[in-house]
Amino acid sequence: MAEQQLRRVRIPLFTAVAMIFIFVSSGAFGVEDMVGPEGSGPGLTLILLLVLPVVWALPMSLVCSELGSAIPEEGGYYQWTRRALGKFWGFQCGWWAWTCQWVDSAVYIALVQGYVATWWPQLNGWELWGIGAVLVAVFAYANIRGLNIIAISSLVFVVIIVAPFLVLIVLGFANWHGTPFQPFIPPGESLFSSLNYGLALGVWMYSGYDSMSTIAGEMEEPQRIIPKALMIALPITAALYFLPTLAGLAGVGDWSDWTTTGGTSFVEAAKALGGPVLGYIMLGAAVISNLALYQEYLTSGARPAYSMAEDGLLPKWLNRAHPKYGTPWVSILLLAGLNLVLIIGTFASLVVIDVLLNMFYYLLIFIAAIRLRQKEPDLERPFRIRGNTGVLVAVCAPAILIALVTIYTNFVDTSTEIWGHASFSIGGFSFGWYGIGGLIGLLTGPAAYVIFTRTLGGRPVT
Repeated sequence: MAEQQLRRVRIPLFTAVAMIFIFVSSGAFGVEDMVGPEGSGPGLTLILLLVLPVVWALPMSLVCSELGSAIPEEGGYYQWTRRALGKFWGFQCGWWAWTCQWVDSAVYIALVQGYVATWWPQLNGWELWGIGAVLVAVFAYANIRGLNIIAISSLVFVVIIVAPFLVLIVLGFANWHGTPFQPFIPPGESLFSSLNYGLALGVWMYSGYDSMSTIAGEMEEPQRIIPKALMIALPITAALYFLPTLAGLAGVGDWSDWTTTGGTSFVEAAKALGGPVLGYIMLGAAVISNLALYQEYLTSGARPAYSMAEDGLLPKWLNRAHPKYGTPWVSILLLAGLNLVLIIGTFASLVVIDVLLNMFYYLLIFIAAIRLRQKEPDLERPFRIRGNTGVLVAVCAPAILIALVTIYTNFVDTSTEIWGHASFSIGGFSFGWYGIGGLIGLLTGPAAYVIFTRTLGGRPVT
């Protein structure tokens, strides 16, 4: 049992929408890599930005809404999967998601360090680490103080991030020239190869709708607020991916130079359309975007560990709520501490495990929704996807297929070299480093389960 109960706070609907927007997007930064010649090309990118909300984000939002309204508990997807599929798969879902957060959250601090290094190249590595450490400490403290601070700051962050994009959209459409959908894919590339990259990046950019569920135990009326916020946030997020990209391509063009580094980014597009001032404002929004993402992922990433510890599947000391603020402060500090280690140096190779871990725990969420319909058909679901279990399967099917395709393409991707090698062959089949790293990450789940259940026991599923 926890030493202190978690404290529930009131988060208004549109504040929850702002938080979900940051969890999923925090601005269109990153879409540029989908557009350029190393990505999918402008036409296919724009189509993907319109299609993925329907076939990937909408099923995930609907499933998270149903499960979150039925089981509005701290830990979110870990609790859903544990109840539907049992202790083992619940642990795998929570573990894979949690380990993803070790790297995912640190990435955003590393990106801010990169901006700082560009502005002040005279800083050495330890000075940059010190700046990152201060940021980690600030946001860890804000998280420990409670969700009220996170909620208010999320609203402020969203205004700062979205405002320059709205200006860019207006200026891009006002200066429309050329055909933004052309070429459809980069010349010399096949549709399949272009789709692989865009699909993987697009799925990642439209993920995160499950994150709000992890803090349900600290919210008032989560079963009412979260489903509504998810349904509102989805079209807003899709529009703020698609419209800036369309406006940038229409107003600036130069699709072959689009990239997040060293070419036409949204910062450069803003500068071209609105002058240096808008460019600097967009650059500031990019920095704030990464800080906002770090804040939110520290929030969501710490909660599954708290819930797993409460169930006796992780050390008991992780299941401590702050005596004054009622937040899982030990779990927050642990994740922050891991971030401090990961931002010391280059850890890009660790990112290769993320895509597979994410896809597998997303698959578990979809399977849990279907299984819970069969296992507990009479469970109260204030938000329910209409129709029987067959309808639910049909709703989930496109997203499950996309997850499986993404898993396959990451297993065979050989675009990344480590130690001078791009692949590793087993029985005549070549695995890329994304597949190898992801497989290693997946296997840590069963290994950790054996270790912790043997040493801690674990509370039975009730």
